[in-house]
Amino acid sequence: MKLFLKGDRCFKDKCAVERRNFPPGQHGKRRSKLLGYGIQLREKQKVKRIYGLLESQFQLAFKRAERMKGITGENLLQQLERRLDNVVYSLGFAASRAQARQLIRHGHITINDRKVNIPSFLVAKGHAVAVKGKSRANELIKSSVDTAKARGVPAWLELDSDNFKGQVVNLPKREDIKLPIQEQLIVELYSK
Repeated sequence: MKLFLKGDRCFKDKCAVERRNFPPGQHGKRRSKLLGYGIQLREKQKVKRIYGLLESQFQLAFKRAERMKGITGENLLQQLERRLDNVVYSLGFAASRAQARQLIRHGHITINDRKVNIPSFLVAKGHAVAVKGKSRANELIKSSVDTAKARGVPAWLELDSDNFKGQVVNLPKREDIKLPIQEQLIVELYSK
C-alpha cells in the first residue's frame, strides 16, 4: 500500500509501489493470506510508519487515547493528527513528515511566536504555527508551500501561504482524516 513516506516522489512514476508492487527478494511474489492478528498488526505498523513513530511513542499515544473520553480509535487518530510534525506537513511547510520533524528539531518552526523544537508537541485549537523569519528564505520550505497548495490543507487547519503561517481552527474529527486507516483493528490488537 502506498503510504506517501517519500514526499513528492510518491506522486510521480518513480514511486517504488507503482513500479514494483511486491516485496523484494526471490519469494516476494508469493502471497500468504493474513488472518486475525496479522491484519491487526499490519494496520498498527502502517499507522506507525505513516506518522513516523517508534513503538514506545505509539504505545504512549494509545494509552493516552484510552484514558480520554470518547471512542479510543478516534482519540488516537486525533492525537496523531495534532502532533506538531504532522501539522507542519499538513500545512505544507515540509514535503514529508520526516522533513517536518527535521525542520522542527532545527528550530525553524514557532507556535504563537515561541520557538518549539519538539516534534511530538500537541497543538491545540487557536495555536498559530509559523515558519521563523530567517527560515522563510529556505528553498525547501518555499517549494513545499507551493506544492502544498495543490495537495490541499485539511479543513481543521487554515493556511496563510504568503506569510508562512497556519492556524488551528478546530480539532480534527474522523471525517477530516483522509488516510486509509482502520483504527478499530488497532484498538482490537491492544485490547488482547
